[in-house]
Amino acid sequence: MRALITGGCGFIGSFLAEALLERGDHVTVVDNLSTGRFENIESVVGHERFAFVIEDIANETVMDRLISECDIIYHLAAAVGVELIVQEPVRVIETNIKGCETILRVAARYRKKVMLASTSEIYGKSVSVPFSEDDDRLMGSTTRNRWCYACSKAMDEFLALAYHKEYSLPVVIMRFFNTVGPRQTGRYGMVVPRFVGQALANEPITVYGDGQQSRCFTFVGDTVKAIVALAHEPAAVGEVFNIGSTQEVTIEQLARRTVELADSRSKIGFIPYDQAYEIGFEDMRRRVPDIAKIQRFVGWAHQVDLEGILKRVIEYERERM
Repeated sequence: MRALITGGCGFIGSFLAEALLERGDHVTVVDNLSTGRFENIESVVGHERFAFVIEDIANETVMDRLISECDIIYHLAAAVGVELIVQEPVRVIETNIKGCETILRVAARYRKKVMLASTSEIYGKSVSVPFSEDDDRLMGSTTRNRWCYACSKAMDEFLALAYHKEYSLPVVIMRFFNTVGPRQTGRYGMVVPRFVGQALANEPITVYGDGQQSRCFTFVGDTVKAIVALAHEPAAVGEVFNIGSTQEVTIEQLARRTVELADSRSKIGFIPYDQAYEIGFEDMRRRVPDIAKIQRFVGWAHQVDLEGILKRVIEYERERM
């Protein structure tokens, strides 16, 4: 199979590229390197079934050629990260909506399958935990930049499902819940690499808010297995799936476990959201997925627990240092 990965130099995209090559697929990665890193794909550059294109997905001329030559598109390119959302909302909205629109329009032209990456942010401030795919969504005010990412990805989902309904375009929507692991950068506020970097440097671990907000962290290898399984399940077309661990942990607990596993001398410090991001910043208190649907369709469940994830990230960052 010939696969095209948008945002393939990113954290998840690079692991997906490796997995598809191991399956025997031909893989083309397109990335503008605005947030992705070339070093993430260095291990596969030169592979006889791998190609890399430096380009923005909004360039429809280039995307037309790349999509016409592939069998399936894994659309992972997006502007992500809480800090980026707060600091550059225009970039977030335009990248996510315009980029997705281009991919879907060209994919429909050639009737190519699209695996669309979405996010647990879709659920907004909902307190109906665990979140299932058909749950109602509760968004914050449009005066809060915090919610522009969630809304832009929701529009991506609406558009993808509209293309499926009107033009029979084969699409599968994947809502990721805090995918983490080696290669992830803390550049835009990603919490695990940030905590690990601070712990290894014996610097204060900066926890935003009171630290009692909880998340479920999913190992990138498990996420990639879910993506590949859904891509090859015909019944998944036209459906939305949560992909995430169900192991819930507070951010304060995450910080303390990171310090322990890194054998660090770091102390835990708490920073108000208003100081960390912007005045009036809002956050989800809990974010836990219901994964019954993906288990029913492809039998997937996460395999690596939080301790296993942290050990892998710590080892990776130590080698980089």
